[in-house]
Amino acid sequence: MPEFKFPDVGEGITEGEIVRWLVKEGDKVKEHQPIAEIETDKAVVEIPSPYSGTVIKIHHKAGDTVKVGETLVTIGESSERKKPAEKYTSSVVGQLPEAEEVEPQPVKTKSTEKQAPHALATPATRRMAKNLGVNLKDIEGTGAGGRVTEEDIRRHAGSEEAKPIDKHEASAEAKVVKKYDMFGYLEHVPLKGIRKATAKKMTESVRNAAHVTHMDEADVTHLYNIREKEKDKLKGVHLTFLPFIVKAVIAALRKHPYINATLDMEHEEIILKKYYNIGIAVDVGEGLVVPVVKGADNKSIPQIAKEIEELAQKAKERKLDIMDMQGGTFTITSIGSIGGIFATPIINYPEVAILAVGRIREKPAVHKGKIVVRRFMPLSLSFDHRILDGAEAARFMNDLIEHLEDPHMMMVE
Repeated sequence: MPEFKFPDVGEGITEGEIVRWLVKEGDKVKEHQPIAEIETDKAVVEIPSPYSGTVIKIHHKAGDTVKVGETLVTIGESSERKKPAEKYTSSVVGQLPEAEEVEPQPVKTKSTEKQAPHALATPATRRMAKNLGVNLKDIEGTGAGGRVTEEDIRRHAGSEEAKPIDKHEASAEAKVVKKYDMFGYLEHVPLKGIRKATAKKMTESVRNAAHVTHMDEADVTHLYNIREKEKDKLKGVHLTFLPFIVKAVIAALRKHPYINATLDMEHEEIILKKYYNIGIAVDVGEGLVVPVVKGADNKSIPQIAKEIEELAQKAKERKLDIMDMQGGTFTITSIGSIGGIFATPIINYPEVAILAVGRIREKPAVHKGKIVVRRFMPLSLSFDHRILDGAEAARFMNDLIEHLEDPHMMMVE
């Protein structure tokens, strides 16, 4: 019977989490019919059947993480479907309170066939004995109540030829999950899906780039008034400040090409990108995803606004295509709608810079010789110090601020 394995979907993806099955055992499927939804670190993708037939066996349940190359389902003719296998009971160790010792029933192996069942030892000590091929019944424990200690095992192992046991011959030990520690109760949350992918991505970025953050703020009073005036004129489009920021960023990137780049250490090259694909970080609850507005320099502010809104909606519905998240050259993350002023964002590696936008605030300022209340937008630029110096980052920020403070500049450009 043909086995359908989790295919390599590219982009370095090595595993995925099964969100749900769209078929069940016994169902007839057609070639290219979606059979499962699997969440990778890029998006939720529908996996199609490679051929027609009957689902004989589903090898993983919803919530399982599968590696590329692992069998997802077995598909064959309906006549090939086997009778249900006999049910076997099995014991699973669930939540256990922290205890000094947990003694699972040992499976007989070369080292445990003669082991006394009443030997006192902790799981770690028993594991050491198994690995060294030491029989606990031959050891007189020196610990409290006659308990065998690790030092007893080392001393005994040194007095005779102790041969390590093959790990496949040793018995499976119970996995102890702490339900509480000395301060209170604990909850264990699996690291998986988007959160796991985010953790890997952030670690990769910190490991491969020299992060520095430059902070400043722009007087966006004029921009704020324009946005308030124009937002109700665009039918069916929610006009935020992001499209204006995207346009201002592109104008500044044109003047500072080393910020629209990547660093190739293998070939010792800085690769300057001659296109402007701007990633927009979207909070989807379980983590962040970064869909990309392609060719943003060739799109109008209303077009960018509409595309950002559509991409954000697709992200929250887990309907992003892998191509929606490829090709970014610079990323913007906006925390202002939630709260916060300045930040130190992590670069979306292999890009070399990321801009965090904080909450617009009203505060007194000197404007044209008078003290007035103005609106200010906090800006935080994290950049890779291997490529950019602080002076170049400051110049970039100055140009960005100039365009945000005078919106007509980006409209003319």
